[in-house]
Amino acid sequence: MKAKAELNVKAVQEALKGVRDPDRGGDIISLGMVGGLQVSPGGEVLFMIEVDPQRGAALESLRQEAENVVARIHGVSKVSAVLTAQRPANVSREASVRGSSADPHGMEKNPKLDLPIKNIIAVASGKGGVGKSTVAANLAIALARSGASVGLLDADIYGPSQPKMFGLEGQKPDFSAGNKIIPPKAHSIKMMSIGFMLKNEEPLIWRGPMVQSAIYQMLRDVEWAGEGEALDILVVDMPPGTGDAQLTLAQKVPVSGAVIVSTPQDIALIDARKAVAMFRRVEVPVLGLIENMSYYTCPSCGHEDHIFGHGGARKEAENLGIPFLGEVPLNGEIRAASDAGKALEEKYFEGIAAAVKGTLDGSSN
Repeated sequence: MKAKAELNVKAVQEALKGVRDPDRGGDIISLGMVGGLQVSPGGEVLFMIEVDPQRGAALESLRQEAENVVARIHGVSKVSAVLTAQRPANVSREASVRGSSADPHGMEKNPKLDLPIKNIIAVASGKGGVGKSTVAANLAIALARSGASVGLLDADIYGPSQPKMFGLEGQKPDFSAGNKIIPPKAHSIKMMSIGFMLKNEEPLIWRGPMVQSAIYQMLRDVEWAGEGEALDILVVDMPPGTGDAQLTLAQKVPVSGAVIVSTPQDIALIDARKAVAMFRRVEVPVLGLIENMSYYTCPSCGHEDHIFGHGGARKEAENLGIPFLGEVPLNGEIRAASDAGKALEEKYFEGIAAAVKGTLDGSSN
């Protein structure tokens, strides 16, 4: 009896050789259209199909065919294929590696986006570990509770945590009749994340240009608002640092402003300054600075302890000439609500949301 083939990257590539580009004639492997191919020990397969942005909508059937072909391989438990415009279709993988094109990854060819969104707010930090994603999630919820129509884009590609925070783990977005991605919804917020295509423990091993393309697609191809409507605010949870994701957002969509999250300690504020400087360099207004983990109040005796210092972000905001948007405590209630995917009471973020809206309104005058 013949042994069944082992599930690995090579087996998936062999299967995908049976999927042909209807316009170019060759198979999608030989044409260099498949990138970011990952196979998990549990049989989950994830890959990107890189196409010319002008053909993106027309090739949804190709994406579905690729998923179906891979799903038939023995040992595959789940398949996620993502159409993305990583490079012009007439530039081969070999040519792009050699650098023969001035824009080998095709991002310059991708036009700036005109989205049905009134305001795009980037929630960013210069470094990880300061609670940026928690702040982004609860800020979005507080903005929605204030009456705004709100969306949340989880652009933290390597560490997508918003599906868990919104209680949407395990969900996969649907597609509309026009091949737009319909984002799952929780707490009255439309939310999109690459995390919908990954298991929690699975790493995403993509180079910078692939991250750029994924963020561009999640902006362009998601149905953020209905026909004739516009979303009031899209909150974008940025990855830490000042890299590809930040540049993609600044260059491809009109960003209304950035909110910087930091803890009070000096080591975090050093990187917060870099984040402020980066957004200023790409001409994105900085709406203000939030001090997270600002203090801890003992639930038994009420004593307030400044574990990471206190007031550092307020002083830094004054030094940088930007608004100070508020303080968020180091609090077990916030942690528990985030882990459980539940919305918090407004008391911690209501004032911050009001300050963000006020700063946003002021910057548009």
